[in-house]
Amino acid sequence: MELTHEQQAILDGEQGEVMAKIMKTLVMYGETFGATKMVPITSDYGHIVTSFGIFLIQGVFDLMDQLVDAGVTAKQKFSADPRPVDKNVPANPIQNLFFKIMYGPQKRYEKQLEQIGLLRDDAFTCACYFPEVGNRPKKGDVLSWAESSAVNFANSVLGARCNRNSGIIEMFGSIVGYVPYFGLLTDEGRKASWIVEVKTSKKPEAQLLGSAVGMKVLEDVPYIRGLDRWLGTELNDDTCAYLKDFGAATASNGSVGLYHIENLTPEAVEQGAYLLKENVQTYVIDDAELERVRKSYPVIWKNPDAKPKLCFIGCPHLTFSQLNDWTDRLEQKLKSAGRKKVAIRTVFTTAPAVLEKFRKTERFERLRAMGVVLSYICPLMYMNNPQCATMPVITNSNKLRTYTTSRYYSDAEILDQIIGGAKR
Repeated sequence: MELTHEQQAILDGEQGEVMAKIMKTLVMYGETFGATKMVPITSDYGHIVTSFGIFLIQGVFDLMDQLVDAGVTAKQKFSADPRPVDKNVPANPIQNLFFKIMYGPQKRYEKQLEQIGLLRDDAFTCACYFPEVGNRPKKGDVLSWAESSAVNFANSVLGARCNRNSGIIEMFGSIVGYVPYFGLLTDEGRKASWIVEVKTSKKPEAQLLGSAVGMKVLEDVPYIRGLDRWLGTELNDDTCAYLKDFGAATASNGSVGLYHIENLTPEAVEQGAYLLKENVQTYVIDDAELERVRKSYPVIWKNPDAKPKLCFIGCPHLTFSQLNDWTDRLEQKLKSAGRKKVAIRTVFTTAPAVLEKFRKTERFERLRAMGVVLSYICPLMYMNNPQCATMPVITNSNKLRTYTTSRYYSDAEILDQIIGGAKR
């Protein structure tokens, strides 16, 4: 790898042994993927995916201590993925005991993050690009992130440039201010090798469509045609919320770090078919294909016929507009069913900054009156508790379904279930 004078000086130890090791790690990482140079990070802030102080990652805590002891701080402050625990989320005494054991080092780890360069004490969300959070990259910005859904959204919807890095590697980039140049940072790496033709009879569920695309194209870049029929050609709040959920499913059910949607996403609008590689493959998604994908999901509950005990909505975190929409739809459904509260314990998750904004609206009390819990946690971290994993949990998130024992249902099915008005 060819380094600049400044980069070589860091590698040679002019800024200390720890900084030299960080640079060496990034160089080795880049060379593994064929990078021939390092490029500057141009975003205002970074983001770190390892936000959870779980006792299993003791090596991370030791590493952080080395950074702190050496006086290392990030050149760009960073946000972090959601906290793993919230006392407001339903849990029995045994589950709470496991949370205390699993995430015992959480306070120590958050202190370490603050010392290295945490943006704010409330900057914990998987959707750091929300306007309320203040970490929204600009088009063309080079990032050092790892959170799969955030990388996916930044690349696809915002037109920033970021590889799907690993945990800690992304923090190393923020510390030195450089990342290896390969993959999705390059023009060639952002070209599509798949055309996905959406030919559904109605607007497809974002999480289901994303799942189908992710499982088909895996780590490749898809160019999607026909979806603008349902989404339009403007990246408004509702469309961005849809793409957030769609992209998260492509990233978790596959390894998609970037997608293009014809007539909608920035690079597709600017370059159109020039984004297509030679000899692209085609994947047609119609109603039958979505149903096939849906039926392929395994049910791993101990009792497949069990009555759901908990519902999570918000993985990735809900936008402000989604919180408003879910509140209105749930209220209308309950009223139609002659009920006042949900029949299943239900948790909506969102970014702390969005939660505070929503708390100031009249819908906040209306939602609480319906029995819904609002939280800032990561549902995945909740479900990683072995005492929680045995519960029959439902969700509208394909990401949560993929990584945990929870069971996927469409938005309409979720609404029917949580008001107690429909059988599975």
